[in-house]
Amino acid sequence: MDLRPLPVAHAPFRRLPQLLAGLALYGTSMAMQVRGSLGLNPWDVLHQGLTTRLPLSFGLITAITGVVVLLLWIPLRQRPGVGTVANVVVIAFAVDAALALIPEAHTWPARVGLMVGGIVLNGVASAAYIGARLGPGPRDGLMTGIAARTGRSIRLVRTAIEVVVLATGWLLGGTAGIGTVLYALAIGPLTQAFLPLFRAPTPAASAPAARTSRSTP
Repeated sequence: MDLRPLPVAHAPFRRLPQLLAGLALYGTSMAMQVRGSLGLNPWDVLHQGLTTRLPLSFGLITAITGVVVLLLWIPLRQRPGVGTVANVVVIAFAVDAALALIPEAHTWPARVGLMVGGIVLNGVASAAYIGARLGPGPRDGLMTGIAARTGRSIRLVRTAIEVVVLATGWLLGGTAGIGTVLYALAIGPLTQAFLPLFRAPTPAASAPAARTSRSTP
């Protein structure tokens, strides 16, 4: 499935709203998993750990982390797109807004519901913003950039990055648990399942020029 970025001018009235909606839902899914308190994805374990050490909101921490990761793109010669910048800004606002609206869960059914719902929504949101094909998020670009520069597989690079991020976040006080394991197992298949619904198609190639003359019999 071709997911290479497309020019912004291609179908902007579909792709831009899809990108923004996907990122807003992504931030909401993060907040749901935070309120579930049963474990976060590796990057959010880091974000939550940092909030225990810094007097900053969860959303602001995600934005600062995104900017730091973007700086790591420079030696990797990665180029940000519209989606890359929107990823940093929209998710930061969305997660803080959702955290303000979603109350703490105190019963097991509520916590499990928030965890499972957050993971499923994260899969939908990921498919929506990736499918818009307006540029990778900072963390995705870091992964693909390192893989391209080192020749290592995407799987190996992603695993290495997320192990380091998860361990750092856990040491800082972030929440790792069953939700972290479930997210790791489910997010790939979920995103893959929803991508066909959201993937922006590649513009059709120009039709071959018609023959202007015909050979005589």
